[in-house]
Amino acid sequence: MAALGFSTTPAKTSYDVVIIGGAMYGSGVAWFLTNDPDFDGSVLVIEKDPTYEKCATAHTNSCIRQQFSNPLNVEISRFGAQFIKGFREHMGGDTRVPELSIQNYGYMYLADDDAFAQQLRASHAVQSAAGAATQLMTADEIAAAYPFYNVDDIVLGSINTVDEGYWDGGTVFDWFRRSARERGVEYLAGEVAALRLAGGKVEAVVLTTGEAIGCGQVVNASGTRGAKTAAMAGIALPVEPRKRFSWIFSAEQPLEQDLPLTIDPSGVHFRQDGPQTYLAGGHSDVDPAVDFDDFTMDHALWEDKIWPTIATRIPQFEAIKVVTEWAGHYDYNTFDHNAILGPHPEVTNFHFLNGFSGHGLQQTPALGRGTAEMLVHGGYRTLDLSPFGFDRISKGAPFRENAVI
Repeated sequence: MAALGFSTTPAKTSYDVVIIGGAMYGSGVAWFLTNDPDFDGSVLVIEKDPTYEKCATAHTNSCIRQQFSNPLNVEISRFGAQFIKGFREHMGGDTRVPELSIQNYGYMYLADDDAFAQQLRASHAVQSAAGAATQLMTADEIAAAYPFYNVDDIVLGSINTVDEGYWDGGTVFDWFRRSARERGVEYLAGEVAALRLAGGKVEAVVLTTGEAIGCGQVVNASGTRGAKTAAMAGIALPVEPRKRFSWIFSAEQPLEQDLPLTIDPSGVHFRQDGPQTYLAGGHSDVDPAVDFDDFTMDHALWEDKIWPTIATRIPQFEAIKVVTEWAGHYDYNTFDHNAILGPHPEVTNFHFLNGFSGHGLQQTPALGRGTAEMLVHGGYRTLDLSPFGFDRISKGAPFRENAVI
C-alpha cells in the first residue's frame, strides 16, 4: 500500500543511509548523495507526513540573503544563489526542470540607534570581503531611493539588491525529491519510534509499526522534531519549535516601486509579494516553544504590533487589508540560532541537520551538499562547515551570527 506515491513498507531490511525527515533538507541530502559519483549505496527517506502539510518547508516565505555577520553564512548563501540561478544545469540539464531566478528586491535592514548601526557596518565589511554587493545608506539616501519610508528615527540602512530576495523554494524541493526518487532513493511513509544502538552507533531505526530497519548512517533531518529524534540516540539537542506568523496584505494605495524585504528595528519584516500585494512576518514579544502541531494564529498580534509597525514605517500603508495569513514554525536553536551539522562525536554514525532558526531554506544547497560529502567522504570537500559541528554545544562555544530574523 502507498501514501501519495510513498511506500508504507521498506523494500529492504537495511540501507546504507537512512534519512529521518523528507522535507527540504532530507530530500536535499538524498539528492546530493545521488549526485556524488563516489556514492553507489542505498538511501531510505522516512517521512511521517507525505502531505508535508505541517512541515517548515510548506510554510516558508522562501527568501535568500547574503547579509549575515559571519563570513561562512555569507559564503553559504552565495553558493545558494548560484545554485538557484543555475538550477537546471545543476540538475543535470534535465529539460523538465524549470529555469529559476531570484526576484532581487533586496533586504533593507534599518538601524535606529548607533549600536545597531555599528553592527551593520561591521557586517558590511564581512559581506564585502566575501564578494557581496551590500551597500550602506544614510537616512537621506534611503529617503531619496525609497521615498515611501518614514526615516525620522533611522541612523543607517543596509541593502543588497544582488542575489537577495524571493526564490521558488517549493520547486527546488519538488525536484530534489522527484529526482532523488528517479535515481533510486526510496521514500517511506512512516514514523520513527526508536533508534537501536550498539557499540556506540545506531544499528537500526525502529518504526512505530515495530519494524526495525538496519542502517549504516542516520541523518536527523526531522525539522522541529529534531530534538525528539536526537533523544532516541540519547543526545540532548537544543532545538525546539517556535511559532512564526505571516500575513499577505493589499494596500489601498500601493507603492509605485518594489518594496525590499524590510527588517524594521522592531523585528517586524515586510516585503513585496505580488504586483499588488505584500507580505509581513513577525512573532510575539513572548516567544515560547510550542507544540509540534500548534499552528493557531494570534489575531491580536496583527492589530497590536504588526500593522502599527508597518503603518509607522510606511505611512502610505495606513489603509491595508489582510488577504490571507498563516502560522509556521522555526526549528529554533536556543543555543546560538545557527545550524547544527555533521556527525555526533560519540554516536559517530548519527548526523545532524537541525536548528536553522529561520534561514534554513536558503542554506539547503550548501548544507545539503556538505552533509552528503560528510556521509560519502568522511569530511567536507567544498565549504568547510565544521564550525556548525555539535561539539561547539558540548564545549559551550557558540557560533555567533548577529543577523537572525
